[in-house]
Formats: sequence, C-alpha cells, structure tokens
Amino acid sequence: MRAVRERCVWTQQIDHRDLVPYLEEESAEVIDAVETGTRADLREELGDLLWQVLFHAEIAAGDAEEPFDIDDVARGLTEKMVRRHPHVFADAVASTPEEVLVHWNAAKAAEKRERTSVLDGVSEHMPSLSLAQKLVGKAAQVGVPAPSHHLADPETEAELGDALLTLVQFARAHGWDAERALRERLRALRADVRAAEQGAVSRVD
Repeated sequence: MRAVRERCVWTQQIDHRDLVPYLEEESAEVIDAVETGTRADLREELGDLLWQVLFHAEIAAGDAEEPFDIDDVARGLTEKMVRRHPHVFADAVASTPEEVLVHWNAAKAAEKRERTSVLDGVSEHMPSLSLAQKLVGKAAQVGVPAPSHHLADPETEAELGDALLTLVQFARAHGWDAERALRERLRALRADVRAAEQGAVSRVD
C-alpha cells in the first residue's frame, strides 16, 4: 500500500472522503459474498475490503497534525478486544452469549463515558431499514414505546413510514434482520425479472 501511495498518481490524489463510495461498494460486495457467493468470492471480497482499511491507514499516516498508521489501528483494535473480552483475557466469567454481551456492553460504556445519549455513535449513513432497527432498539433502552400502526391503513406517506417502522419492530421482536429480509426478497424479485425477460426473448425467437 505504501508503494502504491508513493508511486501511483491516481492514488496520491485520494483522501478519506474520496474513498467513501468505494468503501460502501466493497462492503456491499462482502455482504453479497456472504449471502450468495462462494468461498472464493468471500476470500476475494474480504481482501478488497481489507485494501480499503490499508488505504485509509496509509492516507492517515501522511496527516501533518494527527498521523497514525496500520500498526496503530491494529494496536487500538487489539486493546479494545482485550477490554471487551474480560471472560477470555481476565478473570470474568461468561457461560452464555447473554453474559458475554453484558461484559461487552459494560466495557463499551466505560470507553464511551463522554456520550450523553444512547443515540451517540449511531451512524445516519446506515441503510434505512438497518438504521430503523437499530433506533427501535435504542428507543427501547430509554422506555420509548415500540411503534404500532395498522399495516393496511396508510393513507399518507407519513403513515407509510409508521407502518414500515411497525414492520421493523416486528422483525426485531422475532430476532429477524429487516434489511437482510428485504435484500433476500429483492434477489428473488431480480431472478423473477430475469426469468420473465428470458421468456420474452424465447417467445420472440
């Protein structure tokens, strides 16, 4: 990465903001590989995603005021994982996934003492369904009631939003991933469209 940054004229002009669309694309391709790809696809896409991390770290290494490099990134991640797994690296005990989550959340809360809201750190750039599911969970933490709307009754766009949020809450209550559910249904729809197109071509032939 350092050699590419030093010798590639295109790469030299790229900054963190320029990389965001590529990071979004590579992340989406990793998801595709996990859900519908082969092991070879997953290996390749993880490599492409790792390249984005290396790219960002190399850009950061050249910052005049607050430089850091990939070693700093890895060191910070290692320290965080040690803190958040006291049942692995210290004397804490966790015999169930729920107990592991208690340790994780306690460590995270200690790290983020400056946060004043459960919404701090929740990115608005998440896909809408994923963000909705995240926010419904955060709302529950502070006692905000779950949305409730009759799904067959929307008469305005605002009411449609309420109905969609009700569906997201329904997914969360069942331990389902609303974003993944729609993504998989869209794959089926895409296949139906291609099949219809192939049928139309066959009839023309």
